[in-house]
Amino acid sequence: MEFGRVDEQLLDTIDFSLPAEPAFNKTVLSGKAAKDAKVYLGCAKWGRTEWVGKIYPPKTKEKDFLKHYVHHYNSIELNATHYKVYGEPGTRKWAENAKGMDFKFCPKMYQGVTHRGSLRGKDFITNEFFRGIVGFEEHLGPIFVQVSDTFSPKRKQELFDYMASLPKDLQFFLEVRHPDWFGKEEIRNELFTTLKQMNIGAVITDTAGRRDCAHMHLTVPKVFIRYVGNSLHKSDYTRCDVWVERMKHWQQQGMEETYFFMHMHDEATSPELTVYLVDKMNEEMGLNLIKPKFIEGGVSEKPKPKQRGLFD
Repeated sequence: MEFGRVDEQLLDTIDFSLPAEPAFNKTVLSGKAAKDAKVYLGCAKWGRTEWVGKIYPPKTKEKDFLKHYVHHYNSIELNATHYKVYGEPGTRKWAENAKGMDFKFCPKMYQGVTHRGSLRGKDFITNEFFRGIVGFEEHLGPIFVQVSDTFSPKRKQELFDYMASLPKDLQFFLEVRHPDWFGKEEIRNELFTTLKQMNIGAVITDTAGRRDCAHMHLTVPKVFIRYVGNSLHKSDYTRCDVWVERMKHWQQQGMEETYFFMHMHDEATSPELTVYLVDKMNEEMGLNLIKPKFIEGGVSEKPKPKQRGLFD
């Protein structure tokens, strides 16, 4: 993931602390821990050849990657659906790999809808997208709608009309990236208030070069976090520590579902940071999440950060 990437030499100059908890969130969370709250953690794709010999057995073929992925993570931020509209037989075949597991596929809306021209007049292709993802059945998680970096609040009515047209029996999360969505309090508040009224979540993206996208606003008692690490830079570990603190707070205040997706500029290193994060979450939040299991003789299961102390 390249969004928000900065030169490694600049990482030590960035304030990675998360914003204070918005007062807005008290109108969304109940204030009491939810019963049977769910936590899902995954990556953006399972097709990483760099993981063969690391967490996938040596010589694993690409067609078998998902079969192994589901034993290391309990969800996937499915970027594949952003680039192609898949039919129901295809998504059903993917879901079969998770049969009997509490595993969620979180498909990203097709780019032909969100990144090509207006959102208006996209009923047909939107419906084709939905016709395909029904194959996930009970393994279908939230659907992730992202608009491009150039999609500004000047087009807010177009965006709000489209989001309002989406099926009410499915959970959606929206990611906006244009800086103007976050720069003015009036625009920011209108965005989050409108999403709350629609029962649509707001994606939180934590990446080095766009700290405004880590806004911390909750519009439903569920959260969709896109964390972008910097290939095991020392800050990755301290950032994970801070995220565990925030997720624990939300858990205690009534968060019903948490989706945390690990991204890296070098995705080869995602499993190492995942292990660090999951160990922290299990310990601090009383969870029992699965985590990547490294092939014997391969990468250490408990990587040590090069240096600690960013938030010490």
